[in-house]
Amino acid sequence: MKRTISIILLVLITIGMILPTAMAASDQVVITYGETTYNNQNYKNIVDNYFSRSASIHEATVKVINADEVNKISSSISKKVYSSSQIFSSALVDLTNGDDLDVEVDKSKITTINEDMYESALESAGITKGHVVVTSPVSSTGESALAGVMGCYEEATGVEVPENVKEAANEEIITEKEIVENSNVTPETLSEVVDEVKEEAEEKNLTNPEQIVPIINNIVINNNINLTPEDVDKLANTVSDIVAAQDDAQDLEEELSNKINNGQSFIDKILGFFGL
Repeated sequence: MKRTISIILLVLITIGMILPTAMAASDQVVITYGETTYNNQNYKNIVDNYFSRSASIHEATVKVINADEVNKISSSISKKVYSSSQIFSSALVDLTNGDDLDVEVDKSKITTINEDMYESALESAGITKGHVVVTSPVSSTGESALAGVMGCYEEATGVEVPENVKEAANEEIITEKEIVENSNVTPETLSEVVDEVKEEAEEKNLTNPEQIVPIINNIVINNNINLTPEDVDKLANTVSDIVAAQDDAQDLEEELSNKINNGQSFIDKILGFFGL
């Protein structure tokens, strides 16, 4: 009995000594608040209450994303410019268990971008691990939240997401949001269409939008969806940019996976060494 207790104490001490360097970059919860939310205690409480249903947030690493960071990406894509009073969307990323990507969206507040859209955009960027939660204290379309999600991953892993990958993923979200607003297609249906288009374009390594347009037209016809020629062209350009960033996204996926998986496997090895 004493020997067992001694072994357990030794394991805990060993893990405690090595954990800061072995796990600090990957095994944690990170929250990114929109600056408007962070600067309003009532808004922040609303967001924290929602996040606390999914993870323990008391020791979470906190980041604040401001309008300049969002505009750096969105202004070149949608030409929309946000003020410091418009950044509400907030995100939580939990990498504790190293599980496959799972996205939860607060549908009572995020009105346009759904789980599938965020998940698809993140996978386009090479992000395939972690539990992601997106919410807002007020009604929001949700297109600005992806910048916060990526900020969470950078903070949690110490791995910087390349700018071209960020831009392509955000472009995907913004394009989908604009198409939903311009047509009768539902977010769920559009997400499926975009996934099909990306899969075929990536398999054929197509970066010329003119070659992607026929793929889109075939898929929307098969799904009985009506898109304007402008929306088809917009989607073709977006998918082109996603495919062009594919190599960098794959490199990022490998680097992130190594960071997230290595910490957990290291602890497993320690436990295995002591027969626990």
